[in-house]
Amino acid sequence: MSGPLASQELPPSPTRRAELIISRTLLGGVMLSMVILLVGAVMSFARHPEYVSSHTELNRLTHPGAAKPQTLLSVLHGVLAGRGEAVIALGLLVLIATPVVRVAVSILAFRAERDRTYVAITSVVLLLLILSFVLGKL
Repeated sequence: MSGPLASQELPPSPTRRAELIISRTLLGGVMLSMVILLVGAVMSFARHPEYVSSHTELNRLTHPGAAKPQTLLSVLHGVLAGRGEAVIALGLLVLIATPVVRVAVSILAFRAERDRTYVAITSVVLLLLILSFVLGKL
C-alpha cells in the first residue's frame, strides 16, 4: 500500500514514541494540577461563602501576609483536614513538579533508546533541578 494512509499505519518510531510519552506527561501534569486547583477553589468558596460577597474577606484570603501552608508537610496536613487553600497549594506544587517529572521521564525515554549521551545530559539537568529546589529552601 502506498500513499498517505500507508505512513499512518506504521507503528511510531522509538523517538516519536518517547516524544508522545513526554508530551502526555506534561499534559497530564497540567491537567491534574488544574483539576486539583479547581477542587481547592470550590472547597474554599463552599467552606467560606463570605469570600464571594465580601471584598474584605476575599482580600484577607489573598493578601500576601495571609496564613497559607508554607511547607510540604503543612500542605499535606491541610489537604487531610479538607482546607481549600491547602488543596490549591497542592495543585500549585503539582504544576511546579510537572517539568521535573518530564525531565525524569526523558531520562527513561533516552535510556530505552540506548542514547547514553542524552541520558547523561538529562541526568545532570535533573540533578541541577533537584539541587536548585534544595538550595532554594535553605
